[in-house]
Amino acid sequence: MKLKQGSFLWYLYLDKLYCLLSVRNVKVLVEYFHLLDVHHNNTLNDVLFYHFLHHVTNWKRRQIMIVFNMLDWNAMGEIGFDQFYMLVCILLAQQNHLEEQFIFRHSRPVFELLDLEGELRIGADNFHMYNFLFNIKKQELKELYHDFDVTGDRRLNYKEFKLFTIFTMDKYQERQKAEKENEKKRKKEKKALLKKKTHQVNINTAPKVPIYPNTYKHWLELSS
Repeated sequence: MKLKQGSFLWYLYLDKLYCLLSVRNVKVLVEYFHLLDVHHNNTLNDVLFYHFLHHVTNWKRRQIMIVFNMLDWNAMGEIGFDQFYMLVCILLAQQNHLEEQFIFRHSRPVFELLDLEGELRIGADNFHMYNFLFNIKKQELKELYHDFDVTGDRRLNYKEFKLFTIFTMDKYQERQKAEKENEKKRKKEKKALLKKKTHQVNINTAPKVPIYPNTYKHWLELSS
């Protein structure tokens, strides 16, 4: 998923630690929500919801309607600001490659979103359906149910899901640490290379001092 450059969401800032908007950004988002709510019901129906996401993302109609049905918890055919706010945070987390951080910080709401049947269990099909939201790879999904399905029923309860979020967060932090170390190493190598090139330039451009022969020795050679 990519946010379309120049759209409203492009200018919102998501805190990278807690994956939430600032108070100022929330106030702005409330005003934006009211502008979208042309019927003044404090809700968005499926048509308004579709045009909003079609305007700000590159999602296809099918994906947009899947997300709408997921957020329409009460099957009322509309969503309120709370669901809208969560959706915006998910979009910004995905845009900033913070999916693991978001799932970890908001494990309970994410679990409830994925628990479509309200059975307090999440099956693999649920993850497959919303994979474009959280970018969980197919192999990772296979490992998820192999490693964290403690009960062996091919579904995850909340405790199992929470363990998964902690594990993915640990992997995310390790990856971030490795990237920082690699970046530090690249900067160090670049600095050393620049220093070497500067040294070579100084040698090549240094003024050459003429070397004169020993005058007395040179005179003796000429006299013999």
